[in-house]
Amino acid sequence: MKQRVIISILSVALIFSAGCGKQSTGTKTTELSGTITMSGAWALYPMAVKWAEEFQKIHPAVKIDVSAGGAGKGVADALGGIVDIGNVSRDIAPPEIEKGAWWVSVVKDAVVPTANANNPVIKTLTSNGLKKQDFINIWVTGTGLDWNLAQSGSNPCPIHVYTRSDSCGAAEIWAKYLGKKQEDLLGVGVYGDPGLAEAVRQDVLGIGFNNINYAYDTTTKKQLQGICVLPIDLNENGIIETNEQFYDTRDNLAAAIADGRYPSPPSRNLHFVCNGKPRKKIVIEFIKWVLTDGQKYVPEAGYINLPDGKLKEELDKL
Repeated sequence: MKQRVIISILSVALIFSAGCGKQSTGTKTTELSGTITMSGAWALYPMAVKWAEEFQKIHPAVKIDVSAGGAGKGVADALGGIVDIGNVSRDIAPPEIEKGAWWVSVVKDAVVPTANANNPVIKTLTSNGLKKQDFINIWVTGTGLDWNLAQSGSNPCPIHVYTRSDSCGAAEIWAKYLGKKQEDLLGVGVYGDPGLAEAVRQDVLGIGFNNINYAYDTTTKKQLQGICVLPIDLNENGIIETNEQFYDTRDNLAAAIADGRYPSPPSRNLHFVCNGKPRKKIVIEFIKWVLTDGQKYVPEAGYINLPDGKLKEELDKL
């Protein structure tokens, strides 16, 4: 009797396992494949490249092409159907929304003012900082174009002002901080973040602005050789106090952006923009991954994570 019971139980087990085997075969998932194209903001380019590399490791059949060229190019390419995703480092304009721009915020960073590390008054600049009005005089009114004048000195020391020539989020957000738009900024126009950083590095009297990943060395996380990030005198008391001393490394600046010590603007959220809500499966899955597992790569790439509540809000848009 015991033997027959054992045989019966074994038979049921075999039938059950066979049934389960058929069910799992029917629900087997298909590996992602295809190509995702991205273009746009220099600010988001290093982060987008990192995300692309890591996503392709998980999905070897997916290819992600990432190019830079400015936020304006990113929006135009996305709305024109040239790319799947436009990388944008500024607010999405109402006319772009009217044309069908759909977007999610994916990460946070900031723009910082920069000078040549060998500037003749660099020690004074780093200890006293520059007030917001100083920057307005330099880039907007053109009335403070002397390094010593900005520091209450007397010897002529002209400021060589640089700005961006391409339509970009960095110039737009820096102009917004000064109460203006990109087209209102004075200075010699230079293309791209790397170009503007190089222009200042080659000019001892130069001043410019950069997204943080173009002002700091990606390996050492210290300020780029030849570049000095200018401290902003936030309380305008003529001295950079302890709570304003966070420019020495990229990590310290990132912490100040995250906790609000560095002002917004020029800190801001960065976005993925599509021509309408995405329908392409691999694009949807990539964006979902960026807003979840992909967030672990944000700090090491020199950016700042969005709050969990904001990430959930962005995920809900999908």
